[in-house]
Amino acid sequence: MSEHSSDSDVPSFRSGRGEKNGAGREPERSVPLAREYRKRRTVPFAARLGRNGGTSGGVVLPFILVTLIWSSTWIVIRDQIGSVPASWSVCYRFLLAGIAMAAFAKWRGVPLNIGRSGLVYAALLGVAQFVLNFNFVYRAEHYLTSGLVAVVYAMLLIPNSILAWLIFRQPVSHAFIGGSLVAVTGIILMLVHEYHAATVRPDMVLLGAAFSLAGLMSASAANVMQGMDIARRLPMLAVLAWAMLIGAAVDAAFAWATIGPPQFESRLGYILGIGWLGIAGSVVTFPLYFTLIQRMGAGRAAYSSVLIPVIAMLISTLAEGYRWSALAIAGALLAIAGMAIALRSKAT
Repeated sequence: MSEHSSDSDVPSFRSGRGEKNGAGREPERSVPLAREYRKRRTVPFAARLGRNGGTSGGVVLPFILVTLIWSSTWIVIRDQIGSVPASWSVCYRFLLAGIAMAAFAKWRGVPLNIGRSGLVYAALLGVAQFVLNFNFVYRAEHYLTSGLVAVVYAMLLIPNSILAWLIFRQPVSHAFIGGSLVAVTGIILMLVHEYHAATVRPDMVLLGAAFSLAGLMSASAANVMQGMDIARRLPMLAVLAWAMLIGAAVDAAFAWATIGPPQFESRLGYILGIGWLGIAGSVVTFPLYFTLIQRMGAGRAAYSSVLIPVIAMLISTLAEGYRWSALAIAGALLAIAGMAIALRSKAT
């Protein structure tokens, strides 16, 4: 989850909008448990993390932490690519994250019993987000620098809005379309630069771009799935925990079938990377982002997705030796400006 921002109009992992009660449908057996939990929760979670929820101080720290942590996850993923096949690394990450998220949900008093239909929904969500999406991400970073993949994923708002328009008929403004076109133009310029300057074969750059786009669409499908009625009836922390655990199981089955038995690297950096991605990049940041949504609104909180690729590109420059050119700089500026325009149209 992780580090992928989502459309402010489409319920997502980070928006917390999946905890609304649905209307017009007969509840499942698990729904009374979720409703009972919501009735007991008299103090908002945002207020528990800081009594100054309405002040700038109560917003700035969570915003900075979310932005910095999610910016760092891209380079950590890059370090995970090595002797351990990507599918096994993804499995370990979300096995740890799922266990930690379940423990966190229990600590908060969130019921983990989401019923049979809830488990089916969590399974579909887990396959889209924690199997397809992240397997594509890890493979993309095998061919592209981590910062460039982060910039591509900053475009998640665009397919989110397109799918929301197709499925839910949510309107799309002219300003959003214009900003999206500017952002896509910037991404194309950066990919053209990467194609000419990359140390790998040019066709490998195209393969990395294809993996990035496939992962982007998988993440968008997972985001839009949270516009379903069932997503509004279930506690999102419980759904996330089950989705991560089911996703880890599917990752393991896929890895075993295509690669063979589990492989693990005893290197300290690899182990710490799994911990950082699983705990900091998932369990810590999701509740913090929920807090931002509650205090700032989903539209303004989504501005972190503009800053994340900027910081990720700076990290990539320092750690991976990303080589800038006039074309790459122009592309980055267009991508960031376009996303800011698109997000502003959503926020207003």
